[in-house]
Amino acid sequence: MIYTVTFNPAIDYVMNVPGLVPGEVNRSKEEYVFFGGKGINVSLVLRELGRDSTALGFIAGFTGDAIRRGVEDAGVKSDFIRLENGLSRINVKIKASTETDLNGKGPDISEKDLQSLFEKLDTLKNGDILVLAGSIPPDLPENIYETILARLSDKNITFVVDATGDLLKNVLVYKPFLIKPNHHELGEIFGKTLKNTDEIAHYAKEMQKMGARNVLVSMAANGALLVDETDRVHIIGTAKGKAVNSVGAGDSMVAGFLAGYLERNDYSYALALGSAAGSATAFSEGLANKELVFRLLNEIQSEKIQ
Repeated sequence: MIYTVTFNPAIDYVMNVPGLVPGEVNRSKEEYVFFGGKGINVSLVLRELGRDSTALGFIAGFTGDAIRRGVEDAGVKSDFIRLENGLSRINVKIKASTETDLNGKGPDISEKDLQSLFEKLDTLKNGDILVLAGSIPPDLPENIYETILARLSDKNITFVVDATGDLLKNVLVYKPFLIKPNHHELGEIFGKTLKNTDEIAHYAKEMQKMGARNVLVSMAANGALLVDETDRVHIIGTAKGKAVNSVGAGDSMVAGFLAGYLERNDYSYALALGSAAGSATAFSEGLANKELVFRLLNEIQSEKIQ
């Protein structure tokens, strides 16, 4: 079973507001509502690609109830911990001539609540997959990812970590199956500006030396690069399309990669499906749908070097 963890889920309320005038009453042309958070996004795209998962995390208030219903209505099993106080976040995204985000704080998470999450994670079994994605809410310890991986390290669990900076570096000792920095985040870890695929591949291999098994690096318009655990470097281009969505593409890439690898046990195919899923989300108002993912998959050309 695949499990995803979202510490601070949200309702994303997207408004298209042409000609936004600050300080005045503005009316939207159209609105969209999505239920998300990075781990939830991974679960939703996995479900679209035919893979079951269980979404874990914290919810609170009527907004939390709406998130749970929305996730379950999409066919994803949830096992959220319901907090006694507060409200799950509503994040407002205003699309005008420029894009403006107003993100809610989210509810307070107590030590008791955190222990409840640990108890759920303790039930994971050998062969399960755990996806940890996103930033850490201020109420939780900064080393929460490390704590979780250390707690489960005596089991044969496949870890996927989508994080940045020290949050990512500090879990590498637990040998995660997959990490997914973008090329800017990878460079920041080493204090470098990475200018080409040779440099990106070099520092991805440095991450492997630190413990990561597979390093997937998204490179925006330049596609993606994967250094797999056999030390092979794969580079893939991008699909053609108009990007209209800045939320969830990386999460969709993780989901596509996992779905592809589980289907064929082949890293080239996993990379291609991951790239197609990420592009499908970028080209959509919401998350990727299966039809678009596989149409884009056929357009993408993969090149393997070394």
